[in-house]
Amino acid sequence: MISQTKENYLKALYYLHQKEENISLTDLGKLMEVSKPTVNDMVKKLKKSGWIVYEKYKPLRLTEEGKKASALVIRKHRLSEMFLQKIFGFGWEEVHDIAEEIEHIQSEKFFDKMDKLLGFPTVDPHGSPIPSKEGAYTEHNYRPLSEITLGSKVILKTMKDSSSDFLLFLNKKGLKLGTEIQVIDIESFDKSMVLSYQGQSNIVFSYSVCQSLLVEEV
Repeated sequence: MISQTKENYLKALYYLHQKEENISLTDLGKLMEVSKPTVNDMVKKLKKSGWIVYEKYKPLRLTEEGKKASALVIRKHRLSEMFLQKIFGFGWEEVHDIAEEIEHIQSEKFFDKMDKLLGFPTVDPHGSPIPSKEGAYTEHNYRPLSEITLGSKVILKTMKDSSSDFLLFLNKKGLKLGTEIQVIDIESFDKSMVLSYQGQSNIVFSYSVCQSLLVEEV
């Protein structure tokens, strides 16, 4: 049985590990929004569990066991998000906070049943990969829409930003995963893009929004 607090730390370590193998206690503390003494105390417990390698005054690293443990917490969270969207009909902007509670259920059978009922999905409602029971997952090298050239057609696959505010913005724009997008024009001044999708044309997205939309060329 893993405590809810430890699972939250493992999840934070998963996200930090995606950016950098060597993780600083400062970054971990900021992500968890806790003090340095609190982080130090938990890091000792995580080391004792065999999930991290850590020496005083040095960055920490996830062990192979730690990578799997953190990926399995992410698996529970992302399966829960998919379940909430597909079975209960929640919007993709609503599922995160509820999944934060469901993910701490300590029953492998519960999530196995959920996985089977959903048809063994490989991504969550935001296009992020769902790790397998072994902690493995496939990362795709999708490109930001901001890097796509004029006239190209792409498919929206996932986002860098999956905050509820950003997802609500995309809802208003009628944009969802799997949508085919064509770049109609690129403004030379600010790199904003004029797009066409779902029968709509001349939809303008700012450069920062386009940076957050990850796509695959058709």
